[in-house]
Amino acid sequence: METIFILLMVLIMIASVLLVIVIMAQNPKGGGLSSTFGGASSAQFGVQRTNDFMEKATWTLGAVIIILILVSVVITGKPTAKAPALPTSKEAPASQGAAPAQSAPATQSAPAQTTPVAPAK
Repeated sequence: METIFILLMVLIMIASVLLVIVIMAQNPKGGGLSSTFGGASSAQFGVQRTNDFMEKATWTLGAVIIILILVSVVITGKPTAKAPALPTSKEAPASQGAAPAQSAPATQSAPAQTTPVAPAK
């Protein structure tokens, strides 16, 4: 189980680094990688496709990170409570002959009763 967790964490880190690189390559309002190729017009030399690729890569890497995190939680999650163990067939005859242990009833102590004190005049 530990190897799967390590593998998932490595994949999450790789996807995170790639996401940072893709986001850093973008620049708001037409700058960034697309302005390097096209200049003023975003339709020249396939620059529009570069913007589309960067946007799709950003969304895809974000979705991959979320899915990997959810998978790691589901796969490596451990149950918090275990079911009580049932007696085996070997223990059953021995426990039938023995008298059940009597437990003392729980006693509750009554809370201390206080009487209200009148304020001094």
